[in-house]
Amino acid sequence: MAVLGLLLAAACGVDYWKRKIPNGLLILIAAAGVAFRLSRDGPAGVMLYLLGAAAVMGLLYFLFRTGTLGAGDVKLLGAAAGYFPFGKIFIFSFISMLIAAIISLVKLVVNRNARERLRVFWGYLESIAKKGGLQPYPETGKDRRLSVCLSGPILFSFLLYMGGVY
Repeated sequence: MAVLGLLLAAACGVDYWKRKIPNGLLILIAAAGVAFRLSRDGPAGVMLYLLGAAAVMGLLYFLFRTGTLGAGDVKLLGAAAGYFPFGKIFIFSFISMLIAAIISLVKLVVNRNARERLRVFWGYLESIAKKGGLQPYPETGKDRRLSVCLSGPILFSFLLYMGGVY
């Protein structure tokens, strides 16, 4: 698990710097996760890792399709989730997303753009209702005030787990 902590810290640093998580780093996280689960649980551990990672990525896929989460965020959360015991995977994922939501709310208050963002959100919901299906979320561009790198909340959730909070 220490290796995961180091790799998550690296992913977080790169994500906040470049706003992108390199696939090579994601592959390294996944390979280390497979090796970790293999050494801990034998061949069944590899299947547990793959199932956990796939379950999380599958649940977040619709957020990627609408553009509300980046592909790197979805892959990072899935690759990290595979390290956890199956009973903790969804708690880890939920806490990661909860931390991201709290950061988003703080940003709305600090940037004083809650009304504007709520108008965009309601317009998005109206578009879904009119067109009868998921639509891409309105572009926020590269404006750092409007986005949250999920790697930070994932790292923080991991630290909470390691600290025995859940």
